[in-house]
Amino acid sequence: MDRIRIVNMTFYGHHGVDESERNLGGRFAIDVELGLDLRAAGASDDLSKTVDYKAVYETVREVHNSHRYHLLEALAHNAAETILAKFAVEEVTVRVRKTSVPLGGLIDHSEVEITRRREE
Repeated sequence: MDRIRIVNMTFYGHHGVDESERNLGGRFAIDVELGLDLRAAGASDDLSKTVDYKAVYETVREVHNSHRYHLLEALAHNAAETILAKFAVEEVTVRVRKTSVPLGGLIDHSEVEITRRREE
């Protein structure tokens, strides 16, 4: 299976379990990895034979902005399920990173990664 990766899409959102996180907001970075067969696109150089990166970006942005999530897991899940529903891909992996995490100590970020596959 071939892969398309869109890495480090960054959005400002009001997600989190703590009320202070939801009020203040913070940056969220999202990576999407799409699994599909790219032979036809490679041979033809035709956008209609692949997935439009801009359309995927807009889809992820809409999912991110549509709801105030408590959990990164829910944001990643909804993004993955929406991508599978809208695009001709066999598999999608979504990574969501949050840099401002109130864990009582210093960390670079927390990250959730999920993979969903099209049902046969």
